[in-house]
Amino acid sequence: MNSRWLIFAMLALAARMTAADSLPDLHQAVRAFDADRSTVERAYDLRWSTVAFERREQLFRDWIKGLSVTNFDALQQQGKIDYVLLRGELTSGIDRVALQRAKLKEMDELLTFRDAIHELERARWQMREVDGQAAASKVSELADQVKKLRERLEKGKKAKDTNDVAKAKPQDSDKDSTKTDAPPLKPSPALARRTANAVGDLRSSLKSWFSFYDGYQPEFSWWLKKPYDDANSALESYAKFLREEVAELKGKDEDPLLGDAIGREALVRDIESEFLPYTPEELIEIGEREFAWCEAEMKKAAKEMGFDDWKKALTKVKSNFVPPGKQDETVAQFAREAIDFVKQRDLVTVPPLCEDVWRLTMASPETQKSIPYVAYGGGAIIVAYAKDEMKHEDKLMSMRGNNRHFTRITTAHELMPGHHLQMFNAARHRDYRRMFSTPFFVEGWALYWEMRLWDLEFGKTPEDRIGMLFWRMHRGARIIVSLKFHLGQMQPKEMVDFLVDRVGHERFGATSEVRRFIAGDYSPLYQCGYMIGGLQIRSLHKEIVGAGKRSEREFHDTVLTYGPIPVELIRAGMLNLPLTRETKSTWRFAEK
Repeated sequence: MNSRWLIFAMLALAARMTAADSLPDLHQAVRAFDADRSTVERAYDLRWSTVAFERREQLFRDWIKGLSVTNFDALQQQGKIDYVLLRGELTSGIDRVALQRAKLKEMDELLTFRDAIHELERARWQMREVDGQAAASKVSELADQVKKLRERLEKGKKAKDTNDVAKAKPQDSDKDSTKTDAPPLKPSPALARRTANAVGDLRSSLKSWFSFYDGYQPEFSWWLKKPYDDANSALESYAKFLREEVAELKGKDEDPLLGDAIGREALVRDIESEFLPYTPEELIEIGEREFAWCEAEMKKAAKEMGFDDWKKALTKVKSNFVPPGKQDETVAQFAREAIDFVKQRDLVTVPPLCEDVWRLTMASPETQKSIPYVAYGGGAIIVAYAKDEMKHEDKLMSMRGNNRHFTRITTAHELMPGHHLQMFNAARHRDYRRMFSTPFFVEGWALYWEMRLWDLEFGKTPEDRIGMLFWRMHRGARIIVSLKFHLGQMQPKEMVDFLVDRVGHERFGATSEVRRFIAGDYSPLYQCGYMIGGLQIRSLHKEIVGAGKRSEREFHDTVLTYGPIPVELIRAGMLNLPLTRETKSTWRFAEK
């Protein structure tokens, strides 16, 4: 009996228990699903494989069936929260597979060799006897397939009649790409970039297959050495051609900004899975409202500095940066200041070990192309600042973008009371919920503290307040530009211009930010998570602390015990609100 059926037996037992029984919560079921999912992903590690898609879907559907036998009403509140979380994760898992299938369909005509490579690797998994001569014939065909695909792409690049080319979209063309009369291919730059990455994944799969037998089965090596080398070289060249010639990504500063917009329908599904009762348009409206508030406060702070134009005041603030080689000392000073601030006011518990173990590292110039400001990772604050190998203007933009007043609040955001304190607690309270991690809590927690510190007058000078407002305005802008990109209403260049012209970013930093926003490495809603999540926690703070139900410290310490889950479910736990098996988000936390 495998682990999945064992856990189903446990859930069936729970279904037979009465409310009077001492019923456990579902943390063991969550851990079992997490283990099952990790096992499947490890065993079916072929990227862009329909077999892997089918196996993941089967896992999610089996668990949905198993979860349905749970006696939901007999669960305690934390168990009900776990049920809702797990149910949502299973449903979202099926949606994610569907999205991956759709992306694969767009690439299929550019990856006609995919099934052949996957079949070789699946045969190895199943320990089928390998026929060196037959395998050599299959592998020999790969280079020829790649060659013909490249010819079609080159024909597409040279085509003068773009209307004719447009009619020959990859999904509409003859699926036998080996025919000499196959129509030209002209994928979008974003599709070419994604396909180049997929070719890299397929090349890795082919290498894994070849390396297993090479030198172990002498006959295999005799047959396959040359065909494999040719195929590997052809795939490498094909990926490079897609990336550099079609997508025009050559590792230069002037490379185009490319990303995949997922569209409104997928955005709506993602928002629902994040447990938010808002449409994309409503979230944009919230971002615009918060942006307008920041702009009004910017004008007040600028006036205190003697400026009628807040952008001139911002320019003055950005000129107050430390000399080269001093940013690490500045960050350390600001870290101690923020820790002392929250401890002296008894805002949240700062465990001595947590305070002791944070560290500081410096970001490389290459890293700064996508992370131009401070960040957090691996228990350390990652500091971005000018380095000697950077271009002169890039050095100045890095220093202006990481000036004293910007860095003061981002240090608190990344360390304490922000991410470092948050991650320290997450490892010690309901750590099994990390599989449900949402940016609306992870990033929302740190952004909430920017708001809370503003309310508590952490900004001692108008310059400090402008530094705080800059980042808060930026988080409103992130909602606007990222959602409009995925809705097809804003292009990457327009996103950069918005961050430069409306927020006051340096172009180097704005370009780095947008490159990260649209890269597709994480949720399309991630950038929303900062401001929207912060507003959720602030609303919950008002509902609990503002009503005198808990002290400031009790509130913050309790929130940190729930894990990185949707804030509405934290609210349901802290206020003991009723939950049902089919609970959906209803909390309108950001009403005017």
